[in-house]
Amino acid sequence: MGVLDDFPTSQGYLLNYRITELPHELFALYDAGARPGADEAGRRAFGIWTQLRLSLGDEGGHEYPEEVLRLVRETADGDIPWTFEDTRVLWEIADALSSCGHTEHAELYRIPLAAIATLGYPERRQILGDVPPWHPAHRSPGRAALRKDLKRVLTEPPEHGAAGVVRSLVWDGDPIARAMAGKYADRLTHPAVLPLLRHWCKAKANRPSEAWLAKVRTLLTDDGVAVLREILSRVATHRESREPGGRVFLARRTALPLRGMLWTCEVIDAPWVSTLLGDVAMNCGIGRNGTGGAAVCRNERLANAALNVLAERGGLDMVGALARVRARLRRPALLAKASDALDAVAVREGLSHEQLVDRTTPAFGLGLDGVREERAGDCVVRLDVDGPVLRFVNASGRVVKSAPQSICKDPVLADLKATLKDLRRTQAAERLRLEQMLVVQRELSWQEAERYFFDHPVTGPYTRTLIWRLPDGFAGLPVRSGGGWALADASGESVRPDAATSVRLWHPVQESAEGVRGWRDHLLEREVRQPFKQAFREVYLLTPAEERTRTHSDRFKGHFVRYGQAKALLEQRGWSGLSIGHWDYECDGDVGAAVKTLAGWQASWGMQVASDPHQDDWGTASCAATDAIRFRHADLPGDAPLTEVPPLVFSELLRDADLAVGVGSLGLDQQAAAGHDGYWRSYGFGELSETARTRRDALARLLPRLKIADRVELADRFLRVRGQLRTYRIHLGSGNILMEPNDAYLCIVPGRDHSTSSVFLPFEEDGGMLSVILSKAFLLADDTRINDPSITRQLVAT
Repeated sequence: MGVLDDFPTSQGYLLNYRITELPHELFALYDAGARPGADEAGRRAFGIWTQLRLSLGDEGGHEYPEEVLRLVRETADGDIPWTFEDTRVLWEIADALSSCGHTEHAELYRIPLAAIATLGYPERRQILGDVPPWHPAHRSPGRAALRKDLKRVLTEPPEHGAAGVVRSLVWDGDPIARAMAGKYADRLTHPAVLPLLRHWCKAKANRPSEAWLAKVRTLLTDDGVAVLREILSRVATHRESREPGGRVFLARRTALPLRGMLWTCEVIDAPWVSTLLGDVAMNCGIGRNGTGGAAVCRNERLANAALNVLAERGGLDMVGALARVRARLRRPALLAKASDALDAVAVREGLSHEQLVDRTTPAFGLGLDGVREERAGDCVVRLDVDGPVLRFVNASGRVVKSAPQSICKDPVLADLKATLKDLRRTQAAERLRLEQMLVVQRELSWQEAERYFFDHPVTGPYTRTLIWRLPDGFAGLPVRSGGGWALADASGESVRPDAATSVRLWHPVQESAEGVRGWRDHLLEREVRQPFKQAFREVYLLTPAEERTRTHSDRFKGHFVRYGQAKALLEQRGWSGLSIGHWDYECDGDVGAAVKTLAGWQASWGMQVASDPHQDDWGTASCAATDAIRFRHADLPGDAPLTEVPPLVFSELLRDADLAVGVGSLGLDQQAAAGHDGYWRSYGFGELSETARTRRDALARLLPRLKIADRVELADRFLRVRGQLRTYRIHLGSGNILMEPNDAYLCIVPGRDHSTSSVFLPFEEDGGMLSVILSKAFLLADDTRINDPSITRQLVAT
């Protein structure tokens, strides 16, 4: 029998899939009694053959013939020029044997330990580093038994300095670890901080014990707090990087001390802690590459740790951070944790957590006019919520855009720059929160609306552009009235409700078509720009076709979408559960559904893989085909009749689907739609969706105001533009362009165009298509001035 014949059958995958490049011809010679000469490749092959001789079959054991042990010792002591790949193979063999009952660990790992000691420390860490859960190393008693030996080969010598000390603890598997061993090495190895770093590296439990926290209190110094804050601030903005093992967010070895740092925040009493914990939770809790993260997030352990510490800290100062996390994350477990933490504070305060967020939205020191001024040197720095932006008033009283050189290092300016970043994040969270209030039709008392919404320096600029509705049906925009607020409708009539009167955001599905048109005209006339679509919000009412299908809507069935883009948008809007790809076809891995619950109703939108598995490397789908949308309710058996679904719920859930198609459809890109030419033409130039019809309605009001009004004409599905060279038709759904008279396709890649920057747009949250269409119209109306050769050669082609 040959050396490979006695290898455990339970570990056959190793020889068949992991180490397939073994020198079988040389092994056959060694099996027959031959020995290698001076050839280096032959000596390495003989070393691997000797390692394989340690196999005792499927039952394992610990007794080896003396001849085998002699060969093992000679090989380990020999001066063999091991390569990285050879060493990796030796460790894989040893781990495989150890995991299936081979218990003589000192002999099993003698050659692998000798081989790895000849490599550099980065290669050692790569071989002994993070391994997936299915790897034998996870089940190998040998690695546990040889813990001291492993520590010895991984600990860098003193001559490697501070960087070597840090690398020995956190390794170098990602940019954060490399920064710790680079920029922060001297500070982390300072005698006042190094014991703390070592303690952070022991953060292996799910939560810190009282003993762990007690030791932190004895070790914590001002220097330790400072370096912790800087490193966690890096984590809050960190992104994936390309590492030898693939794209990595954070290596497991890096995550240990980072979790220790997060736990340490529980004992730090400083105003910056809550914001930083929220930022870390958000960045670690979103999906890979910054996507939604409902199924898999970047690092759930760190996100959990940050949320746990926020919950333990309690108090009103952490509510804003938790609210931002809840608005951004999509991972159900993390959302539940954030909600539970908010609920706990709300119970203590006697409020709902929505009321809690109302009362704790930060104002950043802004006045009622949305401006904060601070003096830095001989200048005044203004933080303005409109933008938001920093403006500077120099010593001569002139407003300038850039900070004068004299204050560039002033701590006041540094603080305001940090505040500006926080303000931008809060504004984004507030826009999402207000839109969610519209969707769920949350009611407030008029007193709450005035105090926490209209008068708030951050939220107020948004809420004062939104239409609010009273119980009697009166709707209006907030206007100043005496010392408070009133609602004024489009005709100018105003009402000042009593403090206890309930109010909620107006939704167009509850309004007549004439009433919606009136509000749209009024907002455009006054140039009121809303933070999201309200007056121009699409409404999706039951169609005759949906009444016939009865229990499902086919309105968004049959689209081909870029799976990643569509999934990201759906997750951003609260859908979850969608995960399809080229795996496990027998169990329908290529078929799935996105689901979302609203007001007790659950919508389910089916999708199926529609891309080539080879082009997708047999992984996640790049393209999906959409199916029907179905609704369920806990009180109804099976799929619910669509007539039972409340109109607002039906409209909002179908609107999400329309937005996903609008962002991800292959009909937007002729090249991406290769193989789906019929669909590309149908979507790119066919009937308009509700989103596109709303866009058409906005254009009908905007076009007469434009300087190119005499060169454009709005048709049923197209915006027709007369240039000097040709006449063009821009589709109102896809933005695709046809040229008359032969309907030749004109490809223009959207870019940044300042020609539309002065055009007032009543909304811009549907992927930017309204702006794209206007930009193309301005460009083509003056087509003789186009100098981009990629466009001009299409204009002259016949």
